[in-house]
Amino acid sequence: MTRLALAFDLGGTELRGALVESGGRVVAQVSAPTMAIAGSDAVIGQIIALAGALLTQRPQADVVGIGIGAPGPLDPKAGIVIAPPTLAGWHDVPLIDILGKHFGLPVRLENDANAAALGEWRFGAGRDRCGHIYHGRRGLAAEIGHMTITGEGDRCFCGAVGCFEAVASGTALGRRATALTAPGDGSLLRRLSADGDVSARHVVEAARAGDISALELIEAEARWLGIGFTNLLHLYSPDLIVMGGGLANGFDLLAPTIRATVEQRAMLAYRDVPIVPAQLGDRAGLIGAASLILWEGEPGAPLAMAQDEDNKDGATELAGARETSHG
Repeated sequence: MTRLALAFDLGGTELRGALVESGGRVVAQVSAPTMAIAGSDAVIGQIIALAGALLTQRPQADVVGIGIGAPGPLDPKAGIVIAPPTLAGWHDVPLIDILGKHFGLPVRLENDANAAALGEWRFGAGRDRCGHIYHGRRGLAAEIGHMTITGEGDRCFCGAVGCFEAVASGTALGRRATALTAPGDGSLLRRLSADGDVSARHVVEAARAGDISALELIEAEARWLGIGFTNLLHLYSPDLIVMGGGLANGFDLLAPTIRATVEQRAMLAYRDVPIVPAQLGDRAGLIGAASLILWEGEPGAPLAMAQDEDNKDGATELAGARETSHG
């Protein structure tokens, strides 16, 4: 019987669950809006309910464990979700212990962006690249969305101003497009959104249709992404940068200005690093979460899965490549 993992991708907006084979195939998938403001007990109840729905679809499944990608900050080795700004009421929640006791199965936890990177490393745009997750002290390293790249702009979920994800994400792009337009103004952006809030998807669609306002928004977004990516190149010197999340759907529109900005700002030795779109779409996080269980300890498995004792002083494994996930 095929070994399967229960995998969960916990986001502030949507909770996705899947049964994943060791070959990376998603054999069943479910989702629900995350009860993000209801506290940890409510969301954990959702995880348990979605697990039940998946097992109902595959009652004979040989499930060997549970992998979860969740928003940070979190401690993957201790299995504790510390205080994610997108989930209300989560403070030092021992998620591995709670789910392990409920299901009687091994549970592994990882930062959601790391989980997506692992999925792309194994089966997507990062295949055949030598990459390991950089965890740092308590697994808190590389919250790249919260590096400050400007002193202006809207306040981030974390409470700070000028965070990378607050100015260069799908959410930020939609917010700027919404502020630029008004219901009933006849703009293509508002027509596409049925006079509701404009999303990044609407901006990309309008830009493809040649809408000037949308193209200008895309240009500004790409510049911010280029600035942020330049910082990542200088910090980590990765093999490549994989851009995931909702903005990856508009990668072809964003790429020229991203690359031009990197060429302008990065030191010469860093400019040849490829910047590519993610290939697995919204399955990357689920496949990566499953990998924490299915390939743990196997030859070639990312060091993120190895619970070794060689990193007691916090000098953990170096990131060769980590996905930049902007949704």
